[in-house]
This record gives sequence, structure tokens and C-alpha cells, in this order.
Amino acid sequence: MVLVTRADLNLSKGKMAAQCGHAVSECVLKASSNDAKLLKRYIGNGARKIVVAAPHLEALRRIYGEAAESGIICSIIKDAGHTEIPPGTITVVGLGPGVRSDIDSITSSLPLVK
Repeated sequence: MVLVTRADLNLSKGKMAAQCGHAVSECVLKASSNDAKLLKRYIGNGARKIVVAAPHLEALRRIYGEAAESGIICSIIKDAGHTEIPPGTITVVGLGPGVRSDIDSITSSLPLVK
């Protein structure tokens, strides 16, 4: 699973972690409904999660679109707006679980979040 955050939001580490948690939850729920065998393999193989950054909203939307078009399980997360950012702000896209090479073909050029 790859979690793509938005670098332009400058979220606190805690807020970013919470948003990534939402993305993981949504992707796991989708995988549970759409491909239970894939989810079982993912969990059995260590449930890899990598967090990368897209520069801005447009890039995040493009990544989500590519993943959805490719049939990759994906989820786009919008914040409720209770703390750091306005309600409805898109913060993270989760991709996976899925075939590593398929996900990496969309996300491998993005920098890791440090």
C-alpha cells in the first residue's frame, strides 16, 4: 500500500498520520469487499505501507485517477475540518493493497515523506 500525501498542505505530523490512517482503513474496507484473497495475502506478507508526497492537489487527483483507471484499490480522503484545515480538503490518496509493480508504476517518482 502506498499513501500519497499533499506536500502543499504542510500538515503537522500527527494530522498527516491521522489522515494516512483514514486512507489505510478505507482501502482495507474496499479490499475486504472487492478482493478478500488479495487482502489476506497483503496482511500475511507484512502489510507494507509507504508514505510519499505529491506536490499539490492536481497531482493527487491525477494519481487517484490513474489508480482507479488501472483497477487498483484506491481511496481519496477528505478532512472533516475540525482542526488544521478547512472541511472537505483532500489530504491523502491510498493505493492498495495491490500488485507492487502496478502501484509503483504510478508512485515511484514521488519522494518519500521524512
